[in-house]
Amino acid sequence: MPEVKPYWKNYIDGAWVDGGSGKLTVENPATGEKLAEQAIASAADVDRAVQAAKRVYLDEAWAGLRPVERSRKVQAMGRYLLENLHEIAELLTLEQGKPYWEAVIEIEGSARYFEYYGNQAETVEGRSIPLGDGYFDFTTHEPMGVSAQIIPWNYPVEMIARGIAAALATGNACVVKTAELTPLSAAYLALAGEYAGLPQGALNILCGHGHEAGAALSGHVDVNQIVFTGSVKTGVAIASAAAKNVVPCVLELGGKSAAIVHADANLDAFETDIRWGIYFNAGQVCSAMSRIIVHESIHDDVVERASKIAGSLSVGAGIDRREVGANMGSMVSLTQRDRAASMIRAAEGAGAIIAAGGRPLNVPGAFLDPTVLTGVTQDMTIANEEVFGPVLSVLKFKNDAEAIQMANATPYGLVGGVFTRDIDRATKAATKIRAGQVFVNEWFAGGVETPFGGYGKSGYGREKGREALWNYVQTKNVAIKLA
Repeated sequence: MPEVKPYWKNYIDGAWVDGGSGKLTVENPATGEKLAEQAIASAADVDRAVQAAKRVYLDEAWAGLRPVERSRKVQAMGRYLLENLHEIAELLTLEQGKPYWEAVIEIEGSARYFEYYGNQAETVEGRSIPLGDGYFDFTTHEPMGVSAQIIPWNYPVEMIARGIAAALATGNACVVKTAELTPLSAAYLALAGEYAGLPQGALNILCGHGHEAGAALSGHVDVNQIVFTGSVKTGVAIASAAAKNVVPCVLELGGKSAAIVHADANLDAFETDIRWGIYFNAGQVCSAMSRIIVHESIHDDVVERASKIAGSLSVGAGIDRREVGANMGSMVSLTQRDRAASMIRAAEGAGAIIAAGGRPLNVPGAFLDPTVLTGVTQDMTIANEEVFGPVLSVLKFKNDAEAIQMANATPYGLVGGVFTRDIDRATKAATKIRAGQVFVNEWFAGGVETPFGGYGKSGYGREKGREALWNYVQTKNVAIKLA
C-alpha cells in the first residue's frame, strides 16, 4: 500500500498552515484504519482565507490579467494533475474507497475541467446595444469577486476542479471548504495552483467542520457567491445564511433519478448503463440511476439482467482494483454503508424483494453488496429518498403516461433517462421529464461541455458547459450620451 504522509495542512494565502480547531483523523474506508490527520480550520481561519481572496480580487492581481493569460494558467493546473495522476489517484482511492481505476477517471475528468474552462476564458464577451443616434451603449461581464465553494466527499478532486476552473477562468478568487471525510487529495489542487503561478490568495483550500467552517464561509459578509454540492438539508441552511447577505448560490442537492425502459429498448446495451449508472463509485453519485421504471412486459428480464450484473461485481479494497472491470470498492464510511443497509431493510419490510445483494459484507471496511430491489412501489421510501449507495430499485409501468408520472413523482429533478428505439417517444418523454438533464439510450451521456443542474429539490443554477460561466460574473451596462 502506498505511504501517506501522517499530517496534512490547510492552504491559505499561499501558505500551508495548521488549523485553529485542531486536527481530525481521516480513515481508509476499505479497512477502517487511520490513514492520516488533517488540520481543521476555525472560523478565524475561514476569515483569513476570505480576506486573502478579497485582496486578490480588489487589487486585480488575477482579474486584471488578460483573459489569455488566465487561460494559460488555468490550463496549466490541469496539466499538473495529469503529470501527477498516479500519485493523486492512489491517495484518492485510499481516502474515498473507490477502485483505483475509477480514481484515475476522476483525475482525468478534473484535468478536463481546467482544459475546457481555460479555453473559455477568452470567450466571455459583452455586446453593444443600439439606442439610436447620440448614444453608445455596451455591456461587460465582471467577476463576482470571492467565490466560496463547499465540496462533497464523493468526488473530492473533480468537484473542486469543476467549480474553481470556471471561477478562476472568469477572474474570481476562491475559498474552498473540503469534506471532512475526504480532505487529503484536495491538497493537489493547491499544488496545481502553485505550479500554474496563481497569485497568493487566489485559491485557498481548507478543511473544517460544517457547523463551524462551513457556517462561517456561507454566512461571511465578504463572500460574493457560493457553490455547494450536498444534501438538501445543508443546502437550505447555506442558502438561508447566504440570503441574509443577499449572496447568490449555485446548489446541486442530489436526486432520485429514474431510467424509463420501454419494451423496445436495447437491453443488451442497457446492461452497461446499469453497471455504470448505479454501481460506479458504489452508487455514491448524485446523478446515479437509482430507479429503473420498466415496462411490465420486460420487467422480469430486466431484473434478471440487473441481478446478474450486481452478482458479477468483485467487491473489495479499491487500491487492489487497478484495472477497469467488473469490480466495486467500499463506500466512503461505515455510517454511509449502514444508512444504505437500513434503507434496504426498511424497503424489504415494506414489501420490496431483494433480487441481488442487500447486505453488508462480513469483512472489515465499509462494503455493501451491489443490490437490486424488485417489487418496489411508488409509495415506498426507497422509491422517493436518495440512498447514495449501490442500491437499484426496479418499478413497473403499463403505459407511457404512467412512466412519466412515476419518473416525476419524487421531489427531486436532477437527471432522467429514456431507453427506446422510438425517437418520437424519446423526444416526447424528454420534454415531459422534470429534470435538468435527460439521457436518451445512454446513462451519463454528455460531458464537461453539457450543462448540469436540477429542478425542484435537486437545487438551482447550472454547472458544466458555458452556462456555468454565468454563475461567476455580473453583467454591467454602460450607457454613454455622446456630445
